[in-house]
Amino acid sequence: MKTRYAMPPMWSWQEFLDMAQRPETIDGAGRQDDRTEFAGADWDEALRLAVDGWQVPLEQADVTVGTLRERAGIGTAVTTLEPTWDVTGSEVDMALYLAGVPECMIDAVPTQTSRRGRVVTFVVPASYESNTEHHAIINRGLALATLCTAIIEAGHGVEIWSEKAVMLGRDDDERERFVALARVISPGEPFDVGRLIFAMAHPAMLRRIWFAVTDGLDAGLAQLIHDSLYGYGPRDCYAEDLPEEITEPYLFPYLEPGDTQWDSLDSALDWCRRMFAELGLIH
Repeated sequence: MKTRYAMPPMWSWQEFLDMAQRPETIDGAGRQDDRTEFAGADWDEALRLAVDGWQVPLEQADVTVGTLRERAGIGTAVTTLEPTWDVTGSEVDMALYLAGVPECMIDAVPTQTSRRGRVVTFVVPASYESNTEHHAIINRGLALATLCTAIIEAGHGVEIWSEKAVMLGRDDDERERFVALARVISPGEPFDVGRLIFAMAHPAMLRRIWFAVTDGLDAGLAQLIHDSLYGYGPRDCYAEDLPEEITEPYLFPYLEPGDTQWDSLDSALDWCRRMFAELGLIH
């Protein structure tokens, strides 16, 4: 889909927060919105959580990332059967036997292995319908953060982008696409799980921080975004939205109204576990 408006990528979390703290160029901006319940936090609290990280949902659920990983059935190591050769065993290696090699018997020995070294890029849509309930946002985000943590513990590098991709304009026939990207986690940097949880799971990530980023753009564009209620669907993200040096990213689907896999934390973990397993990242 053709993109009419695109912000330069924000390559670091600090750059993203700096953009969010610029003065608004329009009146009635989202940072000033007094619907704290809708946003999940007022502006000051949202900014504090963005800087310090969000641990509240884990504390409220009385769980840790480790216990979430157990509930998702995730291990950092994989058990595989590796063949070994000796003078005794359960099968004959006929080629060695005919060659007169004494160690011609084969046994399968369980071995703990881990697929390491791969850098995986994820793109998570930041936008969703205004009537999306907090529990869906939180459950999806906690599940994604848990699985990403498991991947890092298994030895992979992870790069995570948050993307705001929406349509602007009130006339269906004249709407144009807007895209903005912020890198939440960079490969190789110290891993901040609290930051990841806030970025993936807190409603204020979109409804305070991302809104504040767009409220500080050129006044004409900021007003168009605001008048478009911060964007309409479709909210699909595409690989070509990313900087050209990033190849083969995994694009998460955005939160659809009526999605049921996010109704509980366990169902969200199960959905994400199956999806990550299909990618070959966990077993």
